[in-house]
Amino acid sequence: MTGPLALTVVIPAFDEARRLPATLGAIRPYLDARGDPYEVLVVDDGSRDEGPALVEARTREWPMLRLLRLPENRGKGAAVRAGMLAGAGRWRLFTDADLSTPITELASLEEACRSGADIAIASRALPGSDVAVHQAPHRELMGKTYNRLMQWLVLPGVHDSQCGFKLFTAAAAERCFAQLQCQRFGFDAEVLVRARQAGLRVAEVPVRWENAAGTRVNSVRDSAQMLGDLWRLRRQLAAAPRADPSPGPAPGRPAPTSTGHPPPRR
Repeated sequence: MTGPLALTVVIPAFDEARRLPATLGAIRPYLDARGDPYEVLVVDDGSRDEGPALVEARTREWPMLRLLRLPENRGKGAAVRAGMLAGAGRWRLFTDADLSTPITELASLEEACRSGADIAIASRALPGSDVAVHQAPHRELMGKTYNRLMQWLVLPGVHDSQCGFKLFTAAAAERCFAQLQCQRFGFDAEVLVRARQAGLRVAEVPVRWENAAGTRVNSVRDSAQMLGDLWRLRRQLAAAPRADPSPGPAPGRPAPTSTGHPPPRR
């Protein structure tokens, strides 16, 4: 595979030694079979386990794999930002280290981008979404509550902002991540708010999703921080001028829903 990179895949990782081998083992044959030039960037967020060493060893027999290391644990948002800005692909995908959304769902997101979207986000909350294994009931309730607050405060029309599988054009990635402030789990909402403010077209795409055990999200601490991030975004929206939102779903792609909706209530 030669020529300009078609795709960068970014995987943020913090103490993911247990899950990374299977995830990388699923991603490589899928991307190799496509035949397009690509790179995979594992961004280590200050891990304390042997994950970085495992990835480093894998790079010796997989030239398209790279390891980026943050000097200390800064949070998922910081790790994703580093990878998205370091990537050289024409399209840039970030995916969770547990690969709860199978890499094969990339094709659906690419279809949405080819139809005119600047950003395609995986969703577990649309007709056509297939949640094969659910989260624990209290976590599922927390997620739904967060999404309702997010829609009310900053992103009306977005059904699922937190699914960790999102595809950006290179220009959209650089526009949305260059000034990212939220460094932890609430970063997705800020990225989508920045996309909306910039007038970028966002398509929400139903995917297959399977909960993986071992989440890094602390039910109390991280939920409180994410709610605080939402309130900060709300205040920023109230103070900042806005570009016109995108006009709607990407043409020819009826399944995804666009996040180009009117601004939130004042």
